[in-house]
Amino acid sequence: MKKRSLKVFVDFDGTITLEDVGEAIFRKFGSAEKTDRIVDDLLSDKISSRQCWDELCDSIDKINKQELNDFIDSLEIDPTFIPFVRFCNDKEIELVVLSDGFDHYIDRIFSKADLTDLKYYSNKLYVDINGKLSAEYPHYDADSPTSANCKKNHIITHSSDDDYTIYIGDGNSDKEAAQYCDFIFAKKGLLKFCSTERISFYPFKNFDDVQNKLIELINKKNLRKRHQAELKRKSAYTAE
Repeated sequence: MKKRSLKVFVDFDGTITLEDVGEAIFRKFGSAEKTDRIVDDLLSDKISSRQCWDELCDSIDKINKQELNDFIDSLEIDPTFIPFVRFCNDKEIELVVLSDGFDHYIDRIFSKADLTDLKYYSNKLYVDINGKLSAEYPHYDADSPTSANCKKNHIITHSSDDDYTIYIGDGNSDKEAAQYCDFIFAKKGLLKFCSTERISFYPFKNFDDVQNKLIELINKKNLRKRHQAELKRKSAYTAE
């Protein structure tokens, strides 16, 4: 039997980073109370992720770009992520970052961590000369409201039926995408969602946990794909 290729898809905010960078920005430079209300509307499915980001951008009258960059530079990634990236490179495992956040802070954070070679997909954030924030959504799909950057579509594009797909995430924007993968690493909101929906997952605290489990999977003679994920992927291929 042909050995399956592993494809790893990983969320950014709160998974690679120690906190949700997008939310932290709006809490610091806008109103924490207003930010919480808008995010609560997203989590209760009253608004889509795209609406959430647009409302959050509108909630800040003016932002100083240098102060924004200084704040982004003060935020940290999970220290176990860099060794995990090296592990994936050594094992020739493709790693793709899928973020419902923004390129502006991902670029800065990856540059600081010397991770500029990592492939990622995200939304775009702009600060105009008047300090007004605006967002663009190049990967938006109206059929996937929980993520303005349709993670499901990236997973389908970057993998084939022969691949064994792995998802690593923690929150609302991961709920749909994770269901298209064969093995799910979950914490926080994604863990609760998978538990409620009876979707099989592996709980993790950091990327050491993920790496140790991946070593187990790599050493298995026959990786069995998750049946529900196969059905969802087939349905998506048929719809294209």
